[in-house]
Amino acid sequence: MNLRQIEVFRATMLTGSTADAARLLHVSQPGISRMIGHIELQLGVSLFERGKGRLKPTPEAHALYAEVEQVYRGVQRIDARAQALKSGGGLSVRVLASPSTLLEIVPSAVASVSADYPDSRIYVESQLVRDMVRLLSTGEADVGISNLPIDHAPLVTEVIGAWSLSCVFQKGHRFERETSVPIAEIVKEKLIAFSPDTPQGRLVAEAYPAIDPRQFRIEVRSGQVACALAAAGAGVAVVDSLTARAWPHDRLAFRPVRKAPTSKVYRVRNPNFPSSALEQALVERVRQGFRALTRQHA
Repeated sequence: MNLRQIEVFRATMLTGSTADAARLLHVSQPGISRMIGHIELQLGVSLFERGKGRLKPTPEAHALYAEVEQVYRGVQRIDARAQALKSGGGLSVRVLASPSTLLEIVPSAVASVSADYPDSRIYVESQLVRDMVRLLSTGEADVGISNLPIDHAPLVTEVIGAWSLSCVFQKGHRFERETSVPIAEIVKEKLIAFSPDTPQGRLVAEAYPAIDPRQFRIEVRSGQVACALAAAGAGVAVVDSLTARAWPHDRLAFRPVRKAPTSKVYRVRNPNFPSSALEQALVERVRQGFRALTRQHA
């Protein structure tokens, strides 16, 4: 018996007549009668005694119905699972992200996707590139959002956004009157600088080679630490725009660095493991977040 025959037989058992079964299944009554006759012929047994418009199930029909109900409940479970996938039921995604993307862009994307897929599970971790590579290569994570390009087989990358540089300073500083700040003015201030081996430090060094590292009075490795020091009045800092935007602005202000270079943000994944609809939706929200950031920075 195929699924259609099972459906017709079950409807006939439930209603007791081919006419009522036809109404239940929204088909014609002759079609139901032909199907029941075909099932009986195929099985070589009589399933119903006919009389006065009603069908009386035989013992063979009751025995078959017990098995059919188990199959039908299985089909219902499959259908329920298929419907649940639309809301993320049974779906999960493990996301690894560079720290600065976890301050605003990735959390906003997670919140949005979680609302659209209420039955999903989303795991989010802050990871450095070397750990990101290891976890994605072994399939222990699904997707990475990286501030640095990754060239490591079998991983593949695609650009999904970019960030630029902003100057952060204590509220009330003269830079607050500007819409953007040139680097020539920034170097006149007490500088809080990034260590040369950080992404921000490398970007600043490559973009502004004339800056003398000896004038850096304070050195940090974290954009959040740089913002905290600037908010306390220890100096000004050039940080990534992601960190500058996410910092509470009751004591800290920021302005874009004029003509600053940009740095790309990458989606990193292992092509040996297909991505789910949940992962694709999350990456698209991250991409949208970076587009909005670019418009606002411009």
